Amino acid sequence: MLQQVNGHSCGSDAQSPASLREDLQEFLGGEAPLHQLDDLTKVNPVTLETVLRCLQARYMADLFYTNAGCTLVALNPFKPIPQLYTPELMRDYHAALQPQKLKPHIFTVGEQTYRNVKSLIEPVNQSIVVSGESGAGKTWTSRCLMKFYAVVATSPTSGENYKIAERIEQRILNSNPVMEAFGNACTLRNNNSSRFGKFIQLQLNRAQQMTGAAVQTYLLEKTRVACQASSERNFHIFYQICKGASEEERLQWHLPEGATFSWLPNPERTLEEDCFEVTREAMLHLGIDTPSQNNIFKVLAGLLHLGNIWFADSEDEAQPCQLMDDAKLCQDISLAAAAPS
Repeated sequence: MLQQVNGHSCGSDAQSPASLREDLQEFLGGEAPLHQLDDLTKVNPVTLETVLRCLQARYMADLFYTNAGCTLVALNPFKPIPQLYTPELMRDYHAALQPQKLKPHIFTVGEQTYRNVKSLIEPVNQSIVVSGESGAGKTWTSRCLMKFYAVVATSPTSGENYKIAERIEQRILNSNPVMEAFGNACTLRNNNSSRFGKFIQLQLNRAQQMTGAAVQTYLLEKTRVACQASSERNFHIFYQICKGASEEERLQWHLPEGATFSWLPNPERTLEEDCFEVTREAMLHLGIDTPSQNNIFKVLAGLLHLGNIWFADSEDEAQPCQLMDDAKLCQDISLAAAAPS
């Protein structure tokens, strides 16, 4: 059976390994503009090495999105690129007659999903799956999608509807810093690693205007509160309250300046995510008032003191362990800090 490979006919059903290597070397050694291939299905031959070479070439050309058929491959640039996520660019993809013909972008996926809902007579739920290893950029991608829908799905006609949509938009965007503060942590591979999964549901009316949103979280890494791997940190919120609390709050929460906590490793590291004021402001936008916030932070401070409690070994396993002398004070402080006002 004759078979054509790269424009050449061969008389066997399978190519020899040597022939494949020659084709691969010819492809890799040529002057093919790999960075111009915006779809990995256009790479020929499609092998792991050629795909990686294509992604590398696009990465070096500051092209961080590449299609792979109906899937979008996103590379983490590890540097801020504000011009890639401007509201003007969002509107360009939203207004395009065929957004799939524009450069690959997360906005293309968002717009196609939005149009799938908009074009159907009976609304059908659409889902976007964002997956990847730690540090790949899942949190950022989800944040960009939410910003995109906040821009394109809030075009009401009346002033009252506009205020409602604007409030929903603000709450959607402010849910990110709160979830990241309480659910993200610094790991070996990612300074802002999500230690939980989340399902974000955006609700639209029949006019495709945003009317509500809901977030479901699952699989939170609760063990991180009491046990952190070497060179990793606890959840951001613990560092935020220690670094951002006022003098009055420090007295109220029993968090003196320079205090050390065994459950708070690597406190000397300064991260962008340690901004306490951003979290507090976002909580206010979500309807968590100042007294409620204060009670939450008291509980968090109590947990930090609880981590400093140590028990003495007991000779009789049937008897309870006694607190060490220097831990009894920590216990009293922990109970006082955790008690809601």
